Amino acid sequence: MENYDYDLIVIGSGPAGQKAAVQAAKLGKRVAIVEKKTVLGGVCINTGTIPSKTLREAAMYLSGYRLHNVYGESYSVKQGITMEDLLFRTDYVMRNEIDVIRHQLLRNDVDLIYGQGAFGDAHTVHVTLTAGGSRDFTADRIVIAVGTSATEDSRIPFDGKRVLTSDDVLQMDEIPRTLTVIGAGVIGIEYASIFASLGTRVTIIDKRSRLLPFVDGEMIEMLSYHLRERRATMRLGEEVTAIQIDGEAGNGVQITLASGKQIRTSKALYSIGRSGATDGLNLAAAGLEADDRGRLRVNEHYQTSIGHVYAVGDVIGFPSLASSSMEQGRLAACHAFGVEAASMPHLIPYGIYSVPEISMVGKTEEELTEAGVPYEVGKSSYREVARGQILGDLSGLLKLIFHLETRALLGVHIIGEGASELVHIGQSVMAYDGKIDYFVKTVFNYPTLAECYKIAALDGVNRLAN
Repeated sequence: MENYDYDLIVIGSGPAGQKAAVQAAKLGKRVAIVEKKTVLGGVCINTGTIPSKTLREAAMYLSGYRLHNVYGESYSVKQGITMEDLLFRTDYVMRNEIDVIRHQLLRNDVDLIYGQGAFGDAHTVHVTLTAGGSRDFTADRIVIAVGTSATEDSRIPFDGKRVLTSDDVLQMDEIPRTLTVIGAGVIGIEYASIFASLGTRVTIIDKRSRLLPFVDGEMIEMLSYHLRERRATMRLGEEVTAIQIDGEAGNGVQITLASGKQIRTSKALYSIGRSGATDGLNLAAAGLEADDRGRLRVNEHYQTSIGHVYAVGDVIGFPSLASSSMEQGRLAACHAFGVEAASMPHLIPYGIYSVPEISMVGKTEEELTEAGVPYEVGKSSYREVARGQILGDLSGLLKLIFHLETRALLGVHIIGEGASELVHIGQSVMAYDGKIDYFVKTVFNYPTLAECYKIAALDGVNRLAN
């Protein structure tokens, strides 16, 4: 290792890259991060996870969404909400997160190299430095954590103003009167529901017959109901054949569907997946090749076909979560330097920050039915607990799925306020092979949303008795 500049070079400073670098530094290794942008954090901090979730929080606060059940639909904290209002909070959070990341990396003696990195060979990263010039850096081991970029179709007239990718949303000059979201994946649904909560007339188009097929069907039924209550129109099972910007008015978009329908909208958000940001890496110099979506194939230790080169985070595809990416970075660094590390990938929770938010861990009813596993469910509505009434969320729901014979907890599914926090209680019980009976015997603080676990457990147990 002494022949190399570093023990580990990480390309990319998103969640996966950060954790890989810090873990290696904690092991006493010489580590550097190569980041092509002038700020740290990758897509997660600058255009993706953190901005979109903060935008959601700002929208829910300013629109008074959480208090509509108490004070009526006309209630809002501010009339005439603008994009500037929403982005004020977003910019503050982004700046703070970037500073936290920078401080953490510097505190662990991780060198920060700003510039476009590309392989010179399997142990060399050639960096075109942001400050000017270029330089080669060598490392015994390399981690690719470059993340993704929005997938763009060459047939679509993207202009960043009327026809947008998810990366363009934060650059909008105003909240649109109408918005059509093409692609009902997680990102598309999150933005669709956020703007619907602000009063935008939203249309959602997707080739699939239902939203988010990996999510429990009952949760999706409830989400669909909420979207329709916010005047959203869903065109499922439909395919877009053409998108045209209105050349005369210059401020509208016309979308044509294969069924012959035509939709006119102020702005269109094209959200058909993301592709690995590997184009500029010169992978061939390291003996690597990406698939047609720019993603890299890895083994269970996150090694590519070149053993000392690892890939982690969204660039390797599913599940493409910031949380799972962090864990992948940690595990890859541990394996790279011979340190044993374990994880529980089967219990990775999913958080969908739609309005209302959805979170889940474990199996869905559809998966268990297909696998022939006998199960029962227990449910609790937020309206049944005092905390739900206090928060003004009367439509939230927590559902527990457990084995009919062993009573082992198999899945937790939540829609409503705080779902992505609440799910971790169930996750912990599942990690220790807990049963539904745990919640029956447990005393929860009152009033809390956590009480829903006890009510849902009693509901499930009572079903067994009848």
